[in-house]
Amino acid sequence: MTASKAFWIAAALMLGVGSAQAAGDAAEGQARSRSCATCHGANGIAGMPNVPSLAAQNEQYLLKALADYKSGARKDDMMTLIVQRLSDEDMANLAAYYAGLGTAAAPPSPAPAAP
Repeated sequence: MTASKAFWIAAALMLGVGSAQAAGDAAEGQARSRSCATCHGANGIAGMPNVPSLAAQNEQYLLKALADYKSGARKDDMMTLIVQRLSDEDMANLAAYYAGLGTAAAPPSPAPAAP
């Protein structure tokens, strides 16, 4: 695949071209997010290394990531196990919830130690 073609595919995905523009219900997503909070944090800010924070991510990106885990296009044993129990509506709701969280939910960085 050429770089130009990859760019246009990525741009189309970011703009949601060629995919359903699912408008999820953030309140329903919050109610469904309890199992996500174990790894991704109650406020969408992950506290574990190698676990992505979800707060303020692009809604369409989150929805595509969940769909890719469900289809097997994206690989992660834990996510694949969890996402299999989610309906398309659940995934849209979770994406709406996490996209609506601000990055201000992140805990403050610790102050540097005095020399």
